[in-house]
Amino acid sequence: MDTEQLFYTQNGYDRADTGPLTTAMEDYLEMICRLTRSGGYTRISALARELHVQPSSASKMAALLRSGGYLTNERYGCLRLTEKGSQAGAYLLYRHDVLNRLLRRINGSADELEQTERIEHYIDVRTVRNIDAFLDGLPAR
Repeated sequence: MDTEQLFYTQNGYDRADTGPLTTAMEDYLEMICRLTRSGGYTRISALARELHVQPSSASKMAALLRSGGYLTNERYGCLRLTEKGSQAGAYLLYRHDVLNRLLRRINGSADELEQTERIEHYIDVRTVRNIDAFLDGLPAR
């Protein structure tokens, strides 16, 4: 076995990842981006409903995202993205779209949401861009 490569369990790779967002934070930020597209803001209650979590859980995550500079939490539970949050969220939506397109293409299906949600946190920016370029080079079906 090649001793130059270091193998870990999934938990080991997760612990080694020192990125600013956890997978849960990414899920929440991605949904906040979806919900704020039309009106510029969303509410804790809408976020909780869309993610099928309790409002208290959504509120706690909003506080974490706010402390990270990704959003502002205004009166009456209104959440607005900061510039940092908008940029990070735009990438999360792009990554989701690229991976979903790939999975739909290779599986010949119209819906790959669950697979996309499970996989999207574990691919890096380079891989996402390469998948996008690959898909753009394929003939249309």
